[in-house]
Amino acid sequence: MAMFKSAPVRPEAYQKFERETPEWYQDAKLGIFVHWGAYSVPAWAEPIGPLGTFDEEYWFRHNPYAEWYYNTVRIEGSPAHQHQQEVFGGAHYDEFIDLWKAENFDAGAVMDIVKSTGARYFVPTTKHHDGVTLWDAPGTGERNTVSRGPKRDLVAEFKEAAEARGVKFGVYYSGGLDWHFTNAAVIDGPIEGDRRPVDKEYADYAHDHVVDLIEKYDPEVLWGDIEWPDAGKAPGEKSLVNIFEKFYASRPEGVSNDRWGETHWDFRTSEYEQGRSQEGDGAWENCRGVGFSFGHNTLEDESNSLGGVDAIRNFVDIVSRGGNFLLNIGLTASGEVPELQRRTLETLGAWNAVHGEAIFGSRPLDDSLGAEGEDPWVRWTRTRNTAHAFVDVPAGETVALEKFASGLDLEGATAVSATARVDGGTVTLVRAEDAVDGPVRVSFPISD
Repeated sequence: MAMFKSAPVRPEAYQKFERETPEWYQDAKLGIFVHWGAYSVPAWAEPIGPLGTFDEEYWFRHNPYAEWYYNTVRIEGSPAHQHQQEVFGGAHYDEFIDLWKAENFDAGAVMDIVKSTGARYFVPTTKHHDGVTLWDAPGTGERNTVSRGPKRDLVAEFKEAAEARGVKFGVYYSGGLDWHFTNAAVIDGPIEGDRRPVDKEYADYAHDHVVDLIEKYDPEVLWGDIEWPDAGKAPGEKSLVNIFEKFYASRPEGVSNDRWGETHWDFRTSEYEQGRSQEGDGAWENCRGVGFSFGHNTLEDESNSLGGVDAIRNFVDIVSRGGNFLLNIGLTASGEVPELQRRTLETLGAWNAVHGEAIFGSRPLDDSLGAEGEDPWVRWTRTRNTAHAFVDVPAGETVALEKFASGLDLEGATAVSATARVDGGTVTLVRAEDAVDGPVRVSFPISD
């Protein structure tokens, strides 16, 4: 797969889509991801840790992704399988579709939270690996949220709310897996062989879904996952080439990720710790949940989730290296943002309200001008002729910055949420008592 693969090569049929990644995406820096589905009813997974830090066999048996519940409960002997037997009597996964009511869901209220973070784009799942679509997708019969469960077009509601608030709208679609349509084998190891559908029947089915999403909702971000069925990769009437043609005809400034196989991409992706080697040259995006799951997981708490300051540091680190951060929230079955995740987003939003001018639209600072640090924690961005140092310094403590800013004009230092004293080439930073939670900022002019 192109995802998490170094130096993928575009086949000839896809080379026509290659271009400079649109500037709006490079400026955006922050997006909010939403995973919501029938899996939000059981809302259960073991919060073992981040993707990319476990071998695959252990990972799938103890999968911390609640949105993978349909798969994990089918692994005999797994804790999820045991949980399904004890709590739900071994019921079939599809019973959760009708138990998913979304009775408290207000797309506008969710989008108000998204907007308050400063996020420039928003990407909800429209079909995850369980195959349940959040709109009346062609060929799904009644196995969608218009006919069952919520009995609403949730994609349309998200789209309308995002558009009304000036947030760019994207769609996530799992083309690589559909455990219902393909009656796929249980995944308890590498996603290959009969674990990933590759046939024309599924390729045509998925093609019609993505084209329907493009035509109905006009997304600006096309976010695929896992792979694209092999039978749909060669040019043709119902091919991935056809999908990209329709997408860019509708949205010339639209962007697509790299999870369609080795075909086409506008930006590379990493997920938690997996695919980190792809973070670097060109446009890239790291995604993760507030906890270790994307779907809502009732076993997550403060001990295994990002607090607000941790989320800020993660965001600033990514931006300082030239990437975007796609931070996920997992709505409850009733349609609400869990309180723990809400607090994290609110803290991130409060910080961005103060420091966003040095984040959004920024670019990485050349290493010769400013160096990052871990003790103290220091990261840099650049906006036009100004370098910005973000420093995590506790209230009452001082930090000497000159060793991190040897290539800058120290005399011109100005601070936000802190004071910066300049004395004989020494810059001493002191955190203000009333600073918002998170790193403080000191800015330096850059001479041409």
